[in-house]
Amino acid sequence: MKQITSIQNPFIKSLVLLQEKAKARKQSGTFLIEGKREISLAMKGGYEIETILFLPEVCSETETRKLSGKTELIEINKDVYQKLAYRDTTEGILAVAKAKSMQLSDLQLSENPLIIIAETPEKPGNIGALLRTADAANLDAVIIANPKSDLYNPNVVRSSVGCLFTNQIATGTTSEIIAFLKERKINFYCATLQNSTSYHTQDYTSSTALVVGTEATGLTQEWRDAATQNIIIPMQGEIDSMNVSVAAAILIFEAKRQRGF
Repeated sequence: MKQITSIQNPFIKSLVLLQEKAKARKQSGTFLIEGKREISLAMKGGYEIETILFLPEVCSETETRKLSGKTELIEINKDVYQKLAYRDTTEGILAVAKAKSMQLSDLQLSENPLIIIAETPEKPGNIGALLRTADAANLDAVIIANPKSDLYNPNVVRSSVGCLFTNQIATGTTSEIIAFLKERKINFYCATLQNSTSYHTQDYTSSTALVVGTEATGLTQEWRDAATQNIIIPMQGEIDSMNVSVAAAILIFEAKRQRGF
């Protein structure tokens, strides 16, 4: 088995770039996954794992082989692992995985889909929380409009606790996504302050997409003008918005309630 003990090793340097630079991830078409659960969920989700690196004093070779199957294994030492590891709490294992296409055309939807759409989410932590909620509700898909963050950013992988790999995800421009929804006759309800009706008055039992925007500026006019209906979560405090992932969760589980969970 191959062993690497130097942080100056060219392969290790390339992996450091994958952790730090979206450009490196895009150019190589690969990214790093850290943790047993996350690697396991990625493999279950159909991601191709190229290489697994492990720190034997934390994650044994036997344990690693049970997880890895026939994937190439590389034993590393503590210095190398600490150079690559992103989390404070660690399990001694990392994987190099191939990124997936996130085209709208790749989505496999059910006959009566329920989808969450987020326009220009800025914080990786919010994206991760959104993916966790989507997994909990077993949504058909998560669509990101005009993404600002690379979805393979290690903060997204970490904050999603592996739900990046359990959801169908696609990205596109607002115009592309609206055309996609209309072509498939999917009603879409936009969470916004303007010209809105209370979210619980709408019927989400047919093909539905729920659309949320940023906490700072909300959804763009294009979404508000095209919506089947603009909806609002009644606010009874001093502020007029809440965390985007929390708002999405409220809308999603109202739709799930109407559908009998």
